[in-house]
Amino acid sequence: MQVAAAAIATARFPILGANDRIRIGQVGIGGRGTDHIKYYSSLDSDCQIAAVCDVNQAARERGAALVRKLKNQDAKEYDDMRAMFESKDIDAVSITTPNHWHALATIWACQAGKDVYVEKPASHNIYESRQMVAAARKYNRMVQVGSQSRSIQHKMLAMKQLRDGVIGPLYHARGLCYRRRFSIGHTPDEPAPSGLDWDRFLGPAQWKPYSKNKSAYNWHWFWDTGNGDIGNQGIHEMDICLWGLGRTGWPVSVSSNGGKFVWKDDQETPNTLQSTFDFGDAQITFDVRNLPTPPEGLVAGLKPNYTGNIFFGEEGFLVVDNAGFQVYKSTAGNVRGDATLGASAGGKEKYQQVMDEKAKETDEWATTPHMKNFLDAIRARDYKLLHADIAIGARSAAFVHLANISYRTGRTIRVAQSNGRALGDEQANALMTRDYRESYMIPAQV
Repeated sequence: MQVAAAAIATARFPILGANDRIRIGQVGIGGRGTDHIKYYSSLDSDCQIAAVCDVNQAARERGAALVRKLKNQDAKEYDDMRAMFESKDIDAVSITTPNHWHALATIWACQAGKDVYVEKPASHNIYESRQMVAAARKYNRMVQVGSQSRSIQHKMLAMKQLRDGVIGPLYHARGLCYRRRFSIGHTPDEPAPSGLDWDRFLGPAQWKPYSKNKSAYNWHWFWDTGNGDIGNQGIHEMDICLWGLGRTGWPVSVSSNGGKFVWKDDQETPNTLQSTFDFGDAQITFDVRNLPTPPEGLVAGLKPNYTGNIFFGEEGFLVVDNAGFQVYKSTAGNVRGDATLGASAGGKEKYQQVMDEKAKETDEWATTPHMKNFLDAIRARDYKLLHADIAIGARSAAFVHLANISYRTGRTIRVAQSNGRALGDEQANALMTRDYRESYMIPAQV
């Protein structure tokens, strides 16, 4: 029976040879989807963009035109991702839809025998994360989440330094998401533009009339389709917090406060959010701010509207961002050198920079090694080779969702260590899933 089952699985999900180019179907052709086409096209010996899919006809046509321009080949156009997933001409799919589509698209693709690269955050809510992991494991699919920091060399080295004890035992990870943004104003409800299937764009979300602010990039700022900036830019820094701190369990409690200040517009999510995740003997603090923000702390080089991470240990602290990482250690007595920071109030302690690693990657290049890692895992048929397997991405997304749940309920959430549920708080638990439209349900059995 096991041999027969293996034969059926191989027939449905063919195994690629070492020299076979993996045929990619790109789902979602907005700004990030356009980036994906460029990145995959640079990995010419590993893969090819064989198809593009979008609910917007103009976006599909732009995607297909870009493939022709970059690779002088045609990519088949789809307006329904399910038809793409059923095609035998597609080996893997790359999903750059709005957040509320990530889970269902991934599950459908796994069920159809496709491997998946899905952009961050992995899911729109915690229930979806669990179902995505279940689908990946059941169908033996490679599911890589677009947390590309996991494949960036200087960030990997920084995390190794933390594990090796460069600043001693860790007690605090701090995520900084100071991303300057501006008010989106008000846009009226109106008929959807010609060529846009608005019903399919909404998919799992409840139906609402079209407006310009609910589509394009601004879907990030509506609870039905996005998760605010903590789930947009902030998920990168949240993932690094968890990666560096090395905690694999749930926090004891989560507390968030903030709001949407100054702006008077259509945005629903906060433009300022402060969250604390308490593990009892360690914590994560996380700041999101879309309004002007000065540098934080004593570290030279931090700029206004900064995104990055600071780790605190018994012997010093480590700062890591896209530019590189630095390690500062506490030193008793006088310390010479330009890299020395100011003395403490007692004059007995200074901080000496002991490491300064510069990034070798550019922002444009940083995603490419993450995609290469995805393609390598596909050939090896081993999800443990993935740098950001769905279980990793789902956990980081869960912390984002817990922060938002605390903010939306207006109270501290106490978390069950066994399953991540909110203790004695049904309103909070209700926000761990959503009301799905009938045609777009996340299946209880994947």
